[in-house]
Amino acid sequence: MDPVAQAVKVLRSGGLIIYPTETCYGAGADAANQSAVDKLLRYKSRREGRPLSIAVTDQTMASKYIIMNTTAKNLYNKFLPGPLTIVSAGRHKLAKGVESETGTLGVRIPDHPVALALVRRLGRPITATSANVSYKPRPYSIKQLLKQTSKKQQGLIDYIIDAGTLPKRPVSTIVDTTLDDPLVIRQGKINIPPRGGIISKSPEETKKLAQTLCLKYWKDLQTKPLMFLLIGDLGAGKTVFAKGIGAWLKIKQPITSPTFTIEKEYDWVRYGIKGRFLHLDTWRLQHLEEFEALGLKKQLLPKTIMAIEWADRSFDYLLKIARKAKVVILSLQTEGAASPTHRRITFGR
Repeated sequence: MDPVAQAVKVLRSGGLIIYPTETCYGAGADAANQSAVDKLLRYKSRREGRPLSIAVTDQTMASKYIIMNTTAKNLYNKFLPGPLTIVSAGRHKLAKGVESETGTLGVRIPDHPVALALVRRLGRPITATSANVSYKPRPYSIKQLLKQTSKKQQGLIDYIIDAGTLPKRPVSTIVDTTLDDPLVIRQGKINIPPRGGIISKSPEETKKLAQTLCLKYWKDLQTKPLMFLLIGDLGAGKTVFAKGIGAWLKIKQPITSPTFTIEKEYDWVRYGIKGRFLHLDTWRLQHLEEFEALGLKKQLLPKTIMAIEWADRSFDYLLKIARKAKVVILSLQTEGAASPTHRRITFGR
């Protein structure tokens, strides 16, 4: 039996395979089989909310599992097949754990004959996550893979397609298209220039953007504070964005604007990790001394997320104290009476 046929047999039985892709070795499971996906998640260990992307044969197969908007379709037509993962709203037809916590799903059309043959012969998507255990280097050979995995993890692998040492190519680019305007989550081999901004059509979309960014910078948050500097007029959506952070952190208390208290603090526990969320409204602060009195520099610790509304009131000072933090600057603007719920959100001042 040829390797692809044997691998498909394993996939049909709910097994876990290792297979070559155009970037590195991937870990494949039948994305519609819950026990197979659970096995893959045990193999990968720490996923911390990140979705498992899937490999499909074409747009027709993709559309069965995601809602493809015009932005996504344009990216499919221009770049796929190839090392690009396009994130869209999922249709919730796959096993639990494949889609993200917010119901989004990353899709790839592989540009590798083996990967494509696996999906085609199986007749439905397989997972397209890299075969490395979480936070370990991406494997370009089976020898490297086995060296960095434990015996327990190796015991979860049912079949390996060994294509030798793969070329060390860059990772795939990941683009979120759920807000219509493309948002680059990870820049990889395919270079997609960052857009100046996106249009949020509702408060829920603004919250979803906050959650997407929290997940994007989750790894950074483990070793440094994450600071969101929010700029925008009254009613532009700054507090709504903060509510999205609170929702993603599963904070039970209502997130309200701290206009009169200036600062509100919340404890959170996410994926077994404890941290703090500081929400500030600096509208009433007029002088640098007032900012210094808050003691923000001492509070900028790893696992601390800080969202500061009206950050432009002391922008230079905030950037100065946040030199060791991951800083995300967002400008929010209303789109006028013609589109009262729309907000233009740009990255940068």
